[in-house]
Amino acid sequence: MLEVLTGSGLAASAGLNAYIPLLLMGLLARYTDLVDLPSGWQWLGNGWIILILAALLAIEVVADKVPVVDHVNDVVQTVVRPTAGGLAFGAGSSSQTVTVSDPDSFFSSHQWIPVAVGVLIALGVHLLKAAARPLVNATTAGFGAPVASTAEDATSVIMSAVAILLPVLVLVFLIGFVAFVFWFLRRRVDRRRERQAARAAGFRV
Repeated sequence: MLEVLTGSGLAASAGLNAYIPLLLMGLLARYTDLVDLPSGWQWLGNGWIILILAALLAIEVVADKVPVVDHVNDVVQTVVRPTAGGLAFGAGSSSQTVTVSDPDSFFSSHQWIPVAVGVLIALGVHLLKAAARPLVNATTAGFGAPVASTAEDATSVIMSAVAILLPVLVLVFLIGFVAFVFWFLRRRVDRRRERQAARAAGFRV
C-alpha cells in the first residue's frame, strides 16, 4: 500500500511540474540515505541527469509564470508531464525509501504497470491544471498566472516530499484532488448554463 501511495504522490506531483519529483528523487538518492533507487533507476541519481533536470526545471518555472506562454508550455507539457509521471511512479514505487522496506514485492512481475499508472495519474492532474489556467488568466487579466504557478510548484515540492517521507498523507491529497475535480467540473457546467441563459435573455429582448 505504501508503494502505491509513494508512486501516486510522485506521479501527481509530476502532473503539476514534470521535473520536481524526478529531481528530488535523484538528489535524495545521490546525497542522502532516504531513497535507495533500484538498479533500473540508478540513472536518476547521475550528476549529469540531475543538472539537466535542474536546468529544465528552471525553464519550466519561468515559462509557466508568463501569461500566454504558460498556455503554450502546457501544450508542450501534455507529453512531458505524463511521461515524467510514469517515470516517477515507476521509480518511486520500486525504490526502497524510509517508509518502504520491500519494494520488490510490488509490481514485481509486470514492470510496465506502474509506469502506465503514473502516466494516467500525471495526465489527469496536468489536464486539470491546463484547463484551470486559462480561467485564472481570464479572471485576473493575467496577473494570477505567477501566483497560481508558484502555488502549483510549491504543491509539487510538498507532495513529492510527502510521498517519499510520509506516503500515508498522500491519501489526503488524492481525496482533496477528487473533490476539487468535481467542484471544478460543476463550476464549468454552471458557468456554461449562465452564459446560455444570458444569450437566451438577450434574444428575447
